[in-house]
Amino acid sequence: MPKRRRGSTTCESDSFSERLSEEDSDLSFSDVPTRRKAPKSTRKTRTSFQPPKIAENDASSTAPTHSISTHVVADSEIDEVRASLLEWYDKVHDVRGMPWRKRYDPSLGGEGRAQRAYEVWISEIMLQQTQVATVIPYYNRWMAKFPTIAHLAGSDIETVNGLWKGLGYYSRAARLLQAAQKVVKELDGRLPDNAKDMQAKIPGVGRYSAGAICSIAYNECVPVLDGNVHRLLSRFLALYAPPKGKQTLDVLWAGATAFVQNSSRPGDINQALIELGSTVCKVREPACSGCAISSWCRAYKRTQGASTELGVTLVLKHRALYAKPLPADDREAGLVTIYPMKVERKKAREELDIVHVIEWRKEYNSQRWFILVRRPEGGLLAGLHEFPTVPAVSDSLSTCGNDPEIVGKVLFNLFVNPPPPFFKEPNAQEVGCGNKGALRVAMIKPVGDVVHVFSHIKKTYRIQWVILEGGGDKPPELQSESCLSTVPTREMIEGNGKDKRRKVSRTPKGGNANTTPQWVPLEEVESANIGTGVMKVWKLTKALWE
Repeated sequence: MPKRRRGSTTCESDSFSERLSEEDSDLSFSDVPTRRKAPKSTRKTRTSFQPPKIAENDASSTAPTHSISTHVVADSEIDEVRASLLEWYDKVHDVRGMPWRKRYDPSLGGEGRAQRAYEVWISEIMLQQTQVATVIPYYNRWMAKFPTIAHLAGSDIETVNGLWKGLGYYSRAARLLQAAQKVVKELDGRLPDNAKDMQAKIPGVGRYSAGAICSIAYNECVPVLDGNVHRLLSRFLALYAPPKGKQTLDVLWAGATAFVQNSSRPGDINQALIELGSTVCKVREPACSGCAISSWCRAYKRTQGASTELGVTLVLKHRALYAKPLPADDREAGLVTIYPMKVERKKAREELDIVHVIEWRKEYNSQRWFILVRRPEGGLLAGLHEFPTVPAVSDSLSTCGNDPEIVGKVLFNLFVNPPPPFFKEPNAQEVGCGNKGALRVAMIKPVGDVVHVFSHIKKTYRIQWVILEGGGDKPPELQSESCLSTVPTREMIEGNGKDKRRKVSRTPKGGNANTTPQWVPLEEVESANIGTGVMKVWKLTKALWE
């Protein structure tokens, strides 16, 4: 394959179907698996995988067969398909009012195109796992605050997280800041003008995002394959196969490439495919009659009584590709919604966290302060604040979340001079002991449970409200960042003979004094950089006194 030239309209010049005919001409699909022995002279020779050919007149095969080219966008029809797709897209371009969606302007210079790349980059990262209607106001506020990549690079994680608050998947915001600082420092303030470098050099940018940014901003002929395009092309090519399988993705990426190959409007084609998949070729109740490319859609043709041999699944077994028919008993078997193949979603793991809403007041009815601790820079909810939490406790602790011993260990890790132990009176809530003027635990009160579901974790937050009193005129001194290097784990709390503490770095690159636990006045808790789950915790707790 010739090397890809870089430029404003760089395209891969070779045809996918031509490469397919050269490399995989012996590949066909059948409902009947067939194995053939290699000639003795080649059995011990390790070569690249070449699936066996199953001829249509093979006596061992009674089922219909077809070539892999069935799942390829034909060169003979691509021009018509693209023309119809772009004609439709030109009509709907502005319908949903996306501020980042602009007409490609070939007159822009390098600086102008780099600015467009920045705008598209921000929108694409925001749109990951998030609906368009939700993103629009966040995007507008972001661009007002950070109109250029240089403005973003000069900011800090607290400001960035503040703008991102409520959008979810907070690691995206941290990666945007990290990437912007890298671009300004190492890349002369401009995002790369080609997808290969974009993916290699920009944190948080994968193949899809690189293709979207570079095709839209730089007019590079590179494909996109997000969830919408995956579904659209699975139906367009009648590809019933494990959706995340490598061979499935290879076929779909090749199909997406065929759409933009040698096009003068690759960015518009990619946006059109995404828009068509999102608004027309929907998961349920697709509007096939109004689809701009239904005339060429193999799945749609199948529902209209066309060839049934398209309904096969690709299965990798013993280094060979075999096929089996669509599930005839599936209620969607006669509909385009049978594509793509359904897979059983992996059940989110369940975890129980014990959350401590710790309050200090000099005395009853005086000003109230609450402790917030910033999470580590990596992982779930990176860089956000939360109430002191014991994460992922074991089942043995699930019924004793308000155990004073747990509270005591948490307070020990938080305070320079922690309060003395406290005891539980029979049939009463916990009551502190010690001198009245000294720092003491005045009350521990169970609040209840809050359930918050992430993409891969179902969290149950078991909340307890801890009230501290005394100790002076100001909130008691908290551990410095260097001292707060450990958090309690289930092993530590359960007292299994060893004090196993998990190291948690709370210092971002470059250092930041705001990474220490801190006291926050009552009226400022809701405006702090806390996630949606922590906000649920706060509202449930606050309901106890409102």
